Amino acid sequence: MKKFCLALLIVLVSVTMAFAKVNINTATADELAGLAGIGKVKAEAIVAYRTANGQFKAVEDLTKVNGIGDKTLEKLKADITIDGK
Repeated sequence: MKKFCLALLIVLVSVTMAFAKVNINTATADELAGLAGIGKVKAEAIVAYRTANGQFKAVEDLTKVNGIGDKTLEKLKADITIDGK
């Protein structure tokens, strides 16, 4: 029974994490690279932009990063945030 409960807990945590939004102000390049349409190069560009310019004030500010346009932002909006973890 303990193994079943542990397995269930692991599944629930995994599902919760899969639906959690990624905070573009705190995420690592690896976390950002997991987003649809964002690969390693764009993820590193996001982190570099954030380091040079400070935190994003709105998710729409992501378009200020070279290589990220309105279409990419629309794909990402449901999966990103500037609040929380």
